[in-house]
Parts: sequence; C-alpha cells; structure tokens
Amino acid sequence: MLMLRKFVKCRPISRFGLINQRDLNVAIIGQSTFAAEVYKLLLKNGHRVVGVFTILDKGNRQDPLAVVASENNTPVFKIKSWRKGENALPEIVAQYKQVDAELNVLPFCSQFIPMEVIEHPKHKSICYHPSILPKHRGVSAINWTLINGDKEAGFSIFWADDGLDTGPILSQKSCPVLPDDTVDSLYNRFLYPEGIKSMAEAVDMVANGTAPVIPQSTEGSSFEPSVRKKALQKVDWSKSGVDIQNFIRGLDSSPGAWTIIDETEVKLYKSSIWKNESPTGDQVTVDTLQIPAIVHDKGLLITCNDGLKINIERLSVDGKMIAASNYGNADTAQETIDYTDQEKAYIPVVETIWKNILNMDISKDTHFFQSGAGSMDVVRLIEEIKDKLKLTLKNDDVYMSPVFSDFCNTLVKRSRGSTDDNIRVEYDPVVVEVNNMKLQFAKQLFINGQFVDSESGKTLECINPADESVICSIQCASEADVDQAVIAASRAFEGEWSEMSPRDRGAVMYKIADLLDKNREELATIESIDSGAVYTLALKTHIGMSIDVWKYFAGWADKIHGQTIPISHARPNRNLTFTKKEPFGVCGIITPWNYPLMMLSWKMAACLAAGNTVVMKPTEVSPLTALKFAELSVEAGFPAGVINILPGLGIEAGRAIAEHPDIRKVGFTGSTATGHAIMKASAESNLKKVSLELGGKSPLIILDDCDLDKSVRMSMGGVFFNKGENCIAAGRVFVESSIHDKFVDKVIEEVKKIKIGNPLERDTHHGPQNHKAHLEKLINYCNKAKNEGAELKIGGKRPDRPGYYFEPTVFTGVEDHMFIAQEESFGPIMAITKFSSSDLDAVIKRANSTDYGLSSGIFTKDISKALRFAEKIDAGTVFINTYNKTDVAAPFGGFKKSGFGKDLGEEALNEYLKTKCITVEY
Repeated sequence: MLMLRKFVKCRPISRFGLINQRDLNVAIIGQSTFAAEVYKLLLKNGHRVVGVFTILDKGNRQDPLAVVASENNTPVFKIKSWRKGENALPEIVAQYKQVDAELNVLPFCSQFIPMEVIEHPKHKSICYHPSILPKHRGVSAINWTLINGDKEAGFSIFWADDGLDTGPILSQKSCPVLPDDTVDSLYNRFLYPEGIKSMAEAVDMVANGTAPVIPQSTEGSSFEPSVRKKALQKVDWSKSGVDIQNFIRGLDSSPGAWTIIDETEVKLYKSSIWKNESPTGDQVTVDTLQIPAIVHDKGLLITCNDGLKINIERLSVDGKMIAASNYGNADTAQETIDYTDQEKAYIPVVETIWKNILNMDISKDTHFFQSGAGSMDVVRLIEEIKDKLKLTLKNDDVYMSPVFSDFCNTLVKRSRGSTDDNIRVEYDPVVVEVNNMKLQFAKQLFINGQFVDSESGKTLECINPADESVICSIQCASEADVDQAVIAASRAFEGEWSEMSPRDRGAVMYKIADLLDKNREELATIESIDSGAVYTLALKTHIGMSIDVWKYFAGWADKIHGQTIPISHARPNRNLTFTKKEPFGVCGIITPWNYPLMMLSWKMAACLAAGNTVVMKPTEVSPLTALKFAELSVEAGFPAGVINILPGLGIEAGRAIAEHPDIRKVGFTGSTATGHAIMKASAESNLKKVSLELGGKSPLIILDDCDLDKSVRMSMGGVFFNKGENCIAAGRVFVESSIHDKFVDKVIEEVKKIKIGNPLERDTHHGPQNHKAHLEKLINYCNKAKNEGAELKIGGKRPDRPGYYFEPTVFTGVEDHMFIAQEESFGPIMAITKFSSSDLDAVIKRANSTDYGLSSGIFTKDISKALRFAEKIDAGTVFINTYNKTDVAAPFGGFKKSGFGKDLGEEALNEYLKTKCITVEY
C-alpha cells in the first residue's frame, strides 16, 4: 500500500528512550474507511489527531478519512502530490510541519511521502502493510498473497525507512487463508478489523515506550508489480487449474480477472473448485481452452487444461454485474414489488446513505459503482444499512443489485426474511426408492456450506437394520477435516453470523423448522431405514419434536440478555455494573444413534440461538438425516460455515473435536465411558466447557394405590418406547408386592400384542435395533441376567428373521446386586423388582444406589408420597403418574454419572453462553 522514496535509514529507537505517556499528537496520512476507523479509535484511546493528510476529492466525493476528520473539527489537508519529480514540495512540507505532530500514522497510504515528512516527528512514522513482511512488499500485497497460493495471510506495522516497505517491524499478525478466500473476505475477516485494532495498539506502544524495532529480514522477500495494469489481470489458461483458481480469487473483487468468452471480454468473480459431476447446460467458448465451458443453474463451469473444474458465480459484462448462470440470456424486466408503508419508509433512508457515500443526488437509475464507489464503500453501505435499518445484507447483494431501484428491491426482500430463490447445494446424491417415495440425500461431509470428500478418502457403510442391506457408503471425517470445519466455523462466527442481528438469526431458524416440516415424510423415512425407527414414531417424535425445538429456540434468539446489578459505590463516585450474555464461538456437538435428527436439533438449535457456530459429528451408524439436514440448512439461508456436519468415527473425528484448541464448548450425548474421554480431552486441550448427557438406569416406582392399567401402559412405554433405545428408559421397575403378580401378568399379556416388523409398515409397533453390535450386546445382557438368577418371563432373544430385531423382554426377580439391576441395557428389556410398601424411603434408597441419575418416575394417587419421592430421588427428571413426557420448554439432563448440563428449555441456552460482568465508574 505504502510508497516511500528517498528515506534515510531509521535509527533504532530504544524503547527506554521514548517518553512514557498516555497520549500523543498524531498526524494521520492516508485515505479510505480503514484510515477513518483508525482515526476514530485513536481519539477513543485518548490521543490527539492534530492533522489529517489525505487525497483530493473524487468529483464531489470526499475521502471517508476527510469526512470523519471534518466532523470532529480536525484540520484536513487534501494533497494532490507531496513532491515534484524527485523533490519534495516545500509548501506542502511546510504545511505539514505546522501541525507539530509527534508521530505520523500511515494506516492506508497510496502516495509517495518524502523523507522530510517521514522523519520529522519526534517518534518518526509507523505504517500499515497488508502482508507478512518481507514477503509481498509491493502495492498489491493482498492480491499476490492469494495469487501465489499462500497458506497464510496477514499484515505488518513497520517503521518507515528509505526503502519500499523495508523498515524495521513493530508488530505482525497472521491468519490462515481459506480455500474460498478472496481479497474482500481476507480484508473484511482479518486485515481490516485486526489491522485497525493493531494500528491503535501500535500507537499506544509508541506512546508508552514499549514499541519494538525489529530489523526486517531480506530472506524470503518478494516484490510484485501492481495488479492495476490490465495486462496483469488477464487469465492465463495454460497454467494449472489451482493456479488459475488462485489468480481469479486473488483479483476478486478488485480489479477482477478477465478473459474472452465467445469473443466478448468478461470479468470473472466468485470462483470455487467444482468437485461434483459436470452439470448440463449451454456451452460457451473460453479464450484458448479446448473444452467448452457450461452455463448452468449454479454459474459458469470451466474445465482447465489439467482437468480441474472451476465454477464462476458472477460475471461482469460491459461493466454490468450479472449472475453467471444468466450469461447469454436476454435482459429481463426489473421485478415489481409492492411495498408496504413501513417498507416505503426505507427508501429515503437508503437514498440518504447512498447520497452520503457517493456525494451526489440519487435517482432510481443511479449505479453504485459507475458513480465511483469501490469495495470499501460496499462495506460502508452494508454497515450503515445495518445501523439505521437493522437489516443485514451481504456484499453480493450490492454487487448483484448496484442500481438504486434494484438495490431497494433486494433490501425489501431481505427485510421480509427471504433469501435467494431456490438455493440448493450441489452434491452427488444417493437416490433410494422406498416407502412409496424417492429419497435423495448426500453422502459427503458438509463443510463451509458445501458437500466435500474427506481428506483421507475413507468411507463408512450405512446399513439398513431392517434387512441388513447396505444403503450407501458415506465419507468418513478425519482430523484434517475437523480442522477445515473449525476454520470455516470460526470465519462464519467472526463474520456474517455475528453480523446478523439476533432477530435475523431467529428468522433463519424458523425457516429451517418450516423446511423440516415440509420434508417430514422424507426425513422420517430416512430416519427409519437408517436407524430402525418405526416410521409413525419417527414422524411424531424424531421429526416432530425436532421441528418444535427449532421453533422454540428461534423464538429465544432475540431475547437473550444480561442484568443490571446493584453494587456498592466507590464514593464520591458511583458505579454501574451489568452483565452480558455472549456466545463462546465455535462449538462442537457429538450426537448418538437413537434419535439422530432429534439429538442434533436439541443441541444445535440452542447453540445457534445463542449466536455460536457449530462443528457437529453425528453417529457413524445413523448419519443420513444429519446430512439431509445439512442440505436443508443451505436452503434455509444459514451462511456458509455456521453449520458443519462431519460423519466419522469417535476415535478420530470425535476426539479431534474434543481436543481442538479453537473449539470452546462441546455438547455430547452418549455413553458414560465416552463422556469420560471427552471431558478428559477437553480439560487437557484448552479447558473448553463441556455438557454431557450420558447413560441412565432410571427407576420407576409402582405403588399399589396407582391406576394399574395406566401404570402398565406407561411402564411399557417407559421401557419399550423407540425399541428401548431411549436414554431415559425405565431401566428398573419397582412394583409393590401386593400388586406385583397382577402387574407382571398384565405386562406379559400386552407384550404379546406388540407387533415386531418392518418399521415402514404403518401397523408395526417394534422395529429393529439400530445396529448389529448393539443387538449382540442385548443378547449377552440377557444371558448374564439369566445366569445371575433373574427370571426371564418373555422375549430375551432374536426372532428368526433378517434384520437386527430383538424381542421385547421382561425379567422378574431382579435383585440389587445383579448386573441387570445396575447397568443400562439401552434396549427393550424390562427389569422388575418386588418391594414391600412398609418403607418408601427404603425403596428410594435402592433406586438411588445406581451410579446414574438421569430420570425417574412414580405411580401413586398419594400426592404426599409422590412429592416425597420427587424430593429424595437423585435424578434430573422426575415423572409423577406419567413417563417419557418431555417437552422442548422443559430442561432435560441428569446427575452423577448421567452427566451434567441441560438440553431444552431456557437452561439449555446457558450451556452455550458465557457471562461477562462490566463495571463502569462515573
């Protein structure tokens, strides 16, 4: 950015030689919104800006630095040039010296600054440069960072000397370059916000005498020419596909890479590497390439000479930005939208914003970019729309609607909660015809809004538990894939997701709820073939409760707030103390196989409502509804990177999530043993917050004054619901001795009526267990129970049919010392224990003797006994005269080895929020 000439070598400045002070007289030499933000932050930090030196007005438009300085009555000097030939202009240098600055700050400077100015202040001059010096010393540093395929980008703040960006280093910061980064995304995500903050920090260090002076090495140095020369902007199609992709994104959005398409000069924007099958569409000729490009519904697909395919989403033709998918189509008439009175009130506000940016009168045909606006003006426009109208737009909304009337239409559509029509994510689908419908779902990992193959290429087989057939093979995530997902989630959290208002985030969550509802039959069918869930139950519970939970937490998104707290005042002054609830950032979620979509929803909805982003690992044995959810999340309008879904093995992908230093919270549902491992990994990595919903051995007490028929029905539901694959299943049923035999007889009578069969058949009650290993565990569990003396009344074996079916099972005579009394089966096994009514406390003590404390229940007409039980039982959930009655508004979670933390209800939000306490003295 900075161009300096005829410098004298900067003498090393001892940090002990600088005065120790809190503020400085600063001159800012530069331009753009970046320099304006540095100006504002220096004032906020207590420094005095004694003069601003910037460029001449462009037509009627002042530079943003001049605007903000004028508003604060800071002297502004608009300099056409600082020198003539090789010599500094004496009148300009004299004008500069009059402000008597102690330090020059050059946050974004495109002019040649003479050494008389650079060395004049007491503390010399510090400069911002958008590269990790000494690499990319030239004016187009950001562009060349991307063009060269660097894996790391960043910026340097250095002391000006007589070279071109070669002075000693004061500070440097870096960030990873993501696969789809452009100049804009790098600038907006890191170089802009961190650069502004670091410039202010550098001034503070100079003021306090702590600014380092580190000689700049020449090793690895480079200097590339400005990309403003048109000859350097043309795509060289003889290069490799990767080099071409880096070149196009390295010039996006300024100045833009160009090529010839069908003998027309066209600029290319928003490129990405295409990993799916080639789509169908119209063919066009691209410059020297032998293979024609394809215009399709997602853009322009170009095949490079080495076979790599690059998709282009936007084109500039004759200065007009269009969707690449529309290339070759005749212009269509502008869409007509009927505005409400409230929407009509937006128009004068938007007109004022455009007028202030462009410094000209605005008409419906005013073109934002043809009127002189640049990429930083896009940032300013979006920020002012957000501040004044509380609406969040994307850069693309401006680029694709640069005419004022079109922009207003786009704004109104966004205010109505609409996203781009028919948004779909591309993938190579698995297509299955089952349940009288044609299912389609992805088989790849979902990272940064795209379905991609795993880094390792490993796959997992998805087995239909009803007939043991292979549904498909899916990609299996590795540690490297988790890293990529975390990078994407971090970027989304620092960018678009956090920039959206909570209400807008809630609107997207409502949209995913609507899409789940719209696709509920398809989702229930996928859940059935993938997990063995009975289709009718999947419709009502697996999918139905998922829809409810997204709606519930969508409503919470804009209702999260802190408190004002009265504290003792520091007399004679006063104090104000308040708290803020803030998201953690990137959260990891690991879910089990018994309710694949519902468990995803329980955790992810609360997590996103709190403002976090997610890297989620669904179970490897039932991941398909999670992948379908990923597809729908794109249609709902979640920004890329907010949701990342990585099927994989717990030992690799799960462990990588638990250990990752950039994940600040992990929510897990699963076994107690795995919960131990996750908690240990989380503690040893970065002490990330953990919430665990683990195993259970939930007691159910049946007293003799109960409604017997209801208690039988509810007890059976408590044990056999969802094939017993239910974390709060009534793992042990205590029945009062006076009704024990009658209770058992009724249970056995009802068990015989349970129809075992194909989960897709509407009259099936009991489907297959989730997977083969679990079926074998249940068989071994029953054998051990029989060997220890429990009496098998019915079931206990695998029926003679294909599939992972297990008969509903009832044991009686279960004693406290037996394995069946202590350990969870997670299957359709009822363990009945007889007890005497003489001592309720004794049976509560027996119920509490397990290591678990997830759920519990009691059936009695005596409210005193019921409330006594609720008080004494050591479990997170207590049911009285009901069971399995969960609701999205009621907190859910256990005690002891059943874990800690809550899903559902308001309390679930606290699992994904941190509390910040702020005290102000006045």
